[in-house]
Amino acid sequence: MFTQSVVLSVDGIPIVGQIYLPDKYAVYPVVCLCHGVPSGNPPDPDDEGYPALAERICREKYGVFYFNFRGTGDSGGNFDLLGWTRDLQAVVNYLYDLRNIDSSRLFLVGFSGGAATSVYVASRDRRVSGVAACACPAHFGLLMERDKPQATIDRYRSIGIIRDGDFPKTIESWFSNLRMVQPIDHIADIAPRPLLLIHGNLDETVPISHAHELLAKAGEPKQLVVLETAGHRLRQEEKAVVAVLDWLDTLCLKV
Repeated sequence: MFTQSVVLSVDGIPIVGQIYLPDKYAVYPVVCLCHGVPSGNPPDPDDEGYPALAERICREKYGVFYFNFRGTGDSGGNFDLLGWTRDLQAVVNYLYDLRNIDSSRLFLVGFSGGAATSVYVASRDRRVSGVAACACPAHFGLLMERDKPQATIDRYRSIGIIRDGDFPKTIESWFSNLRMVQPIDHIADIAPRPLLLIHGNLDETVPISHAHELLAKAGEPKQLVVLETAGHRLRQEEKAVVAVLDWLDTLCLKV
């Protein structure tokens, strides 16, 4: 397996990622992994994280790109969901021009906030071949209604994804950016490219009703996989990972 660190500049912000290739001298379909919004909970010492998932998918003969959105991990900047869409768009541009990548088979696999970002970008960029959206919110109504706006900003500041004291310029603009990315407003524009929705029926963060709202709004081809007894963190659910791999293999006609 060949790996290489990558740093992209988006809006003057360093976006740090890594490309995984089964072999640096061949051409592969590519999967871009898009993480969710950090919860601020203490890390699980037994959780090997997204790099382990990237390696697993790579072993199935896919190129994989994993990166940190702005405000998270080693990347710079502050958490802003519309900014996340620009990060992902830059990644798609980068991947599309790689010589080791089959640009006709470029897939986004997102989790929660990363799934929402994937839906938004795919709805606008026809180079994306398909989207697997895991635990994807249809809208952000609960976030916007549950907390006072300042409390939301303060919470994200406390967990370290809003880092600069003068960010955002206004709370109203930050929430406006959030509303612009709501998947329910964009998911229909993914068709006729394939869409896979995966959701746990016990998701405590994004209720299963969101998946049904998205399915109803999406065009064909579309598929919903509901995982019984699964919660929100689908990256750690074996059945979710297998469902994504099976979907990819079917689309890429692998045997």
